Amino acid sequence: MSDHTSPAPSKPLELKELLTIETDDGRSLEFEVVGTLADEESGETYAVLVHGSDEGEGDEEAEFIVTDSVGNLLDDDDLAQEILDEFLLFAEESEEGEESAHE
Repeated sequence: MSDHTSPAPSKPLELKELLTIETDDGRSLEFEVVGTLADEESGETYAVLVHGSDEGEGDEEAEFIVTDSVGNLLDDDDLAQEILDEFLLFAEESEEGEESAHE
């Protein structure tokens, strides 16, 4: 995937905000902000965005990207994967907590 994004907003991304990413093959994909995480050590804030979904979108699999707080794709793939893993773990734990609260 290319790092061609729509012009980055000057303000931090917010939940449910949409960001358009242009792929290397010329397609434009719309990603939705589904979470933000702050790194306590560096003070940086990152956004986790998703395109597609496992639910109700046919065979399309969810695709995640990680950006800085204003929508620029991260250059450091290892850092992006670490942030995504942390987000997915947090989301899974939150979902389990909600399920037990409804029982």
